[in-house]
Amino acid sequence: MLAKVNSSAVIGIDAFLVEVEVDITPGLPFFATVGLPEAAVKESKERVRTAINNSGYDFPDDRITVNLAPAHIKKEGTGFDLPMALGILGATGLIAPQSLERYMILGELSLDGGIRPVNGSLPMAIAAKQYNFEGIIVPAENGAEASVVQDVPVFPMKNLPEVVDFFLGFNDVEPLKTDIDSIFNERDAYEVDFSEVAGQEHVKRALEIAAAGGHNLLMIGPPGSGKTMLSRRIPSILPPFTFAEAIETTKIFSVVGMLEKDRALITRRPFRAPHHTISDAGLIGGGQVPRPGEVSLAHNGVLFLDELPEFKKHVLEVLRQPLEDLRVTISRATSTITYPSSFMLVSAMNPCPCGYYGDSTHKCTCSPQQIKKYRSKISGPLLDRIDLHVEVPAVSYKDLLGKIESETSESIRSRITAAREIQSQRFKKSKNFCNAQMSSRQIKQHCAVSEASNRLLETAVDKLGLSARAYNRVLKIARTIADLSGEKNMDIQHLSEAIQYRTLDRSSF
Repeated sequence: MLAKVNSSAVIGIDAFLVEVEVDITPGLPFFATVGLPEAAVKESKERVRTAINNSGYDFPDDRITVNLAPAHIKKEGTGFDLPMALGILGATGLIAPQSLERYMILGELSLDGGIRPVNGSLPMAIAAKQYNFEGIIVPAENGAEASVVQDVPVFPMKNLPEVVDFFLGFNDVEPLKTDIDSIFNERDAYEVDFSEVAGQEHVKRALEIAAAGGHNLLMIGPPGSGKTMLSRRIPSILPPFTFAEAIETTKIFSVVGMLEKDRALITRRPFRAPHHTISDAGLIGGGQVPRPGEVSLAHNGVLFLDELPEFKKHVLEVLRQPLEDLRVTISRATSTITYPSSFMLVSAMNPCPCGYYGDSTHKCTCSPQQIKKYRSKISGPLLDRIDLHVEVPAVSYKDLLGKIESETSESIRSRITAAREIQSQRFKKSKNFCNAQMSSRQIKQHCAVSEASNRLLETAVDKLGLSARAYNRVLKIARTIADLSGEKNMDIQHLSEAIQYRTLDRSSF
């Protein structure tokens, strides 16, 4: 007898429909799984057999063939355990096969019949909505994240007998519902605030500009000047998550299995700070089974690279594509996977190996050759993709006393949100979200300058040797500064401030 159960698998961060076909025919006991199953899927037959027996049902002593369609796509993960078990029980006549086809089902089985959580239940719930299923059956621990998808009933289940009773009509399971508005209203407050940072007002201004326009930023300063402290507070001034951004970011964490237990949605912008020993696959994504890297986990948030020159050079160079394209493409012999990676890059470095070049209170012990070699670890093309270069001097004792009250993150965030709203209206007919993503055509359209500003730019290009890409980034920064001021047109003071944020283009550094 033949039974069909609908399940799902994930490619990238999007799910696709997998039809689990179970056929039982008379013959010697045999259990075969076909349809390009990987190792974990092949091993499921042992979990399925034991779970069915330990749940009090009879496992058939016949020839069992399970096909995972479409058969040309490789199937990974353990989420097919529950569909296989239900398919076998449907093929033996315990469950009506017609009732199984109305739902999408996923879950890993333990040997006692319990249902364990699986990765990617959020994108699978989205797929269930797209295919108009009557509902989706998920493990109990995945219920919260799957239930954020509206208009598709989500039935969280704890064990195999509970699912069987559901299809036999012996128990009425109410679909789990989640109030999206309450999730956003109850989002956790940030544990850190800009008011805790003593001094460094000009650096805070640069961070405000970077956050307002989505610009990449590099801070250069001696140890202990507050570079890391400032960076960790950037998410607290970024605009609040929209529902669409929260869904897309949560999908990435769901696929990787990093979503916290019972957490329905990620409502705060991610902050990722990988160690400088990370590999290129860890940063960009990859592996034998491609997984998202840190640049994708930082999607819609902040990627912080501390001690930038300490990262391996080839690891830094692979950042070029995600910085330009806002996505990462990983190619393998059997497939090509694309992950989103629209993040704000914030990096920090010392001015020299010892860290005290140019410091007024400490003597630098590095030779010119050592300083040159240290800085050359960061290539020109990568520096061109970083919009703002900011010097962070050591904090003075007067600032450490903290007598002058600093501005709070909430106050800064209100200005940034207003500037982002201006940009949202500006780019409402395009796919861009902020000034940092402007194309060359959009720069010409929205960054017109006066004659006096043109002369200033010409001088800056000649004196600093700005590349074409750096020239465009100066215009983008100036546009953001004007937006923060609420001014429609860019003026010479906006360009003057933008030019000063190209520290590494100045030969004096």
